[in-house]
Amino acid sequence: MASKLQVSSVRQSIQEVLKASEEKHRNFAETIELQIGLKNYDTQRDKRFSGTIKLPHIPRPRMSMCILADAADVDRAKLIELEFMTVEDLKKLNKNKKLVKKLAKKYDSFLASDALIKQIPRLLGPGLSKAGKFPTPVSHAEDLEKKVNEVKSTIKFQLKKVLCLGVAVGHVKMTEDQALANIMLSINFLVSLLKKNWQNIKSLTIKSTMGKPIRLY
Repeated sequence: MASKLQVSSVRQSIQEVLKASEEKHRNFAETIELQIGLKNYDTQRDKRFSGTIKLPHIPRPRMSMCILADAADVDRAKLIELEFMTVEDLKKLNKNKKLVKKLAKKYDSFLASDALIKQIPRLLGPGLSKAGKFPTPVSHAEDLEKKVNEVKSTIKFQLKKVLCLGVAVGHVKMTEDQALANIMLSINFLVSLLKKNWQNIKSLTIKSTMGKPIRLY
């Protein structure tokens, strides 16, 4: 499936986003979001798609994470200054829906020690799953820091009830090439998830958090 996008024109759009962000300097590294409008899709009848892809460059370096950790992983988390919660901490939440919801809101993403994964629904109820933040399992054999970076690099395309999606694909402190690699990969992956590929794409736009939207397609 050939891409309908010219790399050179996408590069130009990225240059515009980066330049505009430099001119209006913000106190934080703005995220670059890819906004997608779909067409010829019936959310009632057509199969809703969902897919994750690991990007070559971390789109959100400041993404907040927490590991639900067994004793060994508590020690590992401390070494890399990763926030953690123990089984005891989770038990204290008492399956209280409000508290679990608050926890889900507090972090962008969760990891959990392999040994705990099966206990999470029992300890917390369905709250994390409902928020779309069910933890990614990590084993003691895996390098924890590497796993954290892997989760930070992974984005998810998921169609819910509306025909527009927004996904963080980069940030304004990236080089042009890094942003380009992430954006092209994201778009091609998304198109591959769609039933009619490019025929389902109505529009593609990129924008930085505070910047104006720039249309790619």
